[in-house]
Amino acid sequence: MAVRALQVSDVPSFDGLTEPGGINYTQQHAATLIDRLWDGTDKRRRAWKPSANFIAIGHRGSGMNKILSADKRSQAIMENTITSFNEAGNSGVRFVEFDVQVTRDNRAVIFHDDFIVTKEDEIIVEKRIGEVTLEEFLSYGFQKDGYKVGKPLLRKTPDGQFSNWKVSVEDSLCTLKEAFERVDLFIGFNIELKFDDEIQYTEDQLRHTLQVILEDVYENAKGRQIFLSSFHPDAAQMVRKMQHAYPVLFLTDGGVHKYQDFRRNSLEEAVQICITGGLQGIVSEVRAIFQDPGAVSKIKKSDLCLLTYGQLNNVPETVYLQNLIGVDGVIVDFVREISAAIEEFTGSNGKMSQSTDSQAVDPEIASIISCETQEREPPNSPPSFSPRELSFILKLIPQLMQSQ
Repeated sequence: MAVRALQVSDVPSFDGLTEPGGINYTQQHAATLIDRLWDGTDKRRRAWKPSANFIAIGHRGSGMNKILSADKRSQAIMENTITSFNEAGNSGVRFVEFDVQVTRDNRAVIFHDDFIVTKEDEIIVEKRIGEVTLEEFLSYGFQKDGYKVGKPLLRKTPDGQFSNWKVSVEDSLCTLKEAFERVDLFIGFNIELKFDDEIQYTEDQLRHTLQVILEDVYENAKGRQIFLSSFHPDAAQMVRKMQHAYPVLFLTDGGVHKYQDFRRNSLEEAVQICITGGLQGIVSEVRAIFQDPGAVSKIKKSDLCLLTYGQLNNVPETVYLQNLIGVDGVIVDFVREISAAIEEFTGSNGKMSQSTDSQAVDPEIASIISCETQEREPPNSPPSFSPRELSFILKLIPQLMQSQ
């Protein structure tokens, strides 16, 4: 069946959304929820960002799992779990990012991959999250009840093979509702509304999925700081139309990868999505920003928040450079290290962290940074590079990009 182009004007208002307990969400009811925000928004698109300061956001909690990585930090804690979220908060971040999908029986669950994978009688079995019930979803992997044995949880690796999903600190899969109930309230949520790139969704399918997720959000938020994001242009604009309490950001590769939907293939299109849909900002792959640093000023002139994601955000030097050019925050895997680096270069001494952890920096660069930052900004002033520092850092960026 052909899917016609989705027009945001076709989407009904939030009036028709019914809470599980039977309460109808009227516009008046939705308006009262605005008071629960830390910053507040209304029906008009208003300049917004998650913090007055440059921040780190924990990617899937304390970082995504790379099953075959030689870096053991990538297998430390099971991603997208209560333990991972709370540990990220203990490591210095005030927001965690995670992916929400909806099961066949209409329950919002937290899981990144399009398919959940197990092995039955030595045969690999893959199922989409929308094909399993909540009970089946929770039966995969580590079980809270030590007397239960969960289905083996596997993950597809970059080479197309499947490997056991093993980490040092296990935790069970969870629902969105459970995250609201068990994650410390000071930790804000960046809820990514996850949709499968291989599926063409109808308007009704998008609306239904978003409605299920929003019901959980409104029922359980309790004043928590929340913003929403999605790679799906129509879903991002639709969820903004359905509610005005929580900011919505558009996720984009910015042209790093190409998609059939042209709206996903450039930062210029991302800006247009935000302006036409009343969204508050963009979350871009960091390489797109480094390929076109001038785009940052265009985004900011449009009164849009700008966050980034990607492997380069695990390198303190590239994070520092983003702070310099106007990015508002970074989504990171190495939460503790990057949080410490940000604290150092935006803290009382204004100096840049010399610790790189995941990437060695040329000793000459480190020496110059160390010497030239000692007599620079007064306390609490905005960080800046000397021309010589900037020259070295800009030379470093292409090398780092090639290594990813």
